[in-house]
Amino acid sequence: MEPKKSETNKLEHRKFRAIIFDIGRVLVRLDVAGAMGGLAGMISLTPQETWAAIEHDPRWRDWQEGRMSPRDWQLHICRRLGVNLTFEQFSEIWNRVLDPTPVLDGAFLESLSKRYCLAVLSNTDPIHVAELEKHFDFFRFFNHRIYSCVVGASKPSPLIFRAALQACKTTADNAIYVDDIPAYVEAARQLGMTGIVFQSPEQLVADFEDFALIPRSPL
Repeated sequence: MEPKKSETNKLEHRKFRAIIFDIGRVLVRLDVAGAMGGLAGMISLTPQETWAAIEHDPRWRDWQEGRMSPRDWQLHICRRLGVNLTFEQFSEIWNRVLDPTPVLDGAFLESLSKRYCLAVLSNTDPIHVAELEKHFDFFRFFNHRIYSCVVGASKPSPLIFRAALQACKTTADNAIYVDDIPAYVEAARQLGMTGIVFQSPEQLVADFEDFALIPRSPL
């Protein structure tokens, strides 16, 4: 989303200290259909129907906010879908959603980390957290990692955004939040943060240039 000119002028006078990124579809591509295909092949649902059933499960929020252990979640979903999987088999299927190719260039994130406090803020679970931190080396550029399953709150709750600001030791008016979901960006804006709706790496670079976060590329 391109910033308005008046908004850009105002922002250029701010001293931004922190950039907070969502993970899914911003830093890491998601392949929900591919992951759910591993479960859907065992039941009479499509991958989309399988994901909808899981995401609308009454325990979903408990899982995302850390009130269920990974093994309890595995047993719950296996019972719910009527499949027989070991914890290892379930975890392997669950982690297929995480496409191994990052969205943003590592050199870009490294350059940002030298000028700003970088943090990730994500609605996610312990199984995905372990897989993400194990396989994506760009996490070394993020000193602060705010996960819903650790904080006990998920977006759009103000609690999780405030946890990120506290971790970065900054105030909302000195922080930028990047997410692909407009409602979550709006929640950050309501707290006084500058929000960017992520659409593509090229758009993000252009917005960062407009906000004077990075030098403008020569024509």
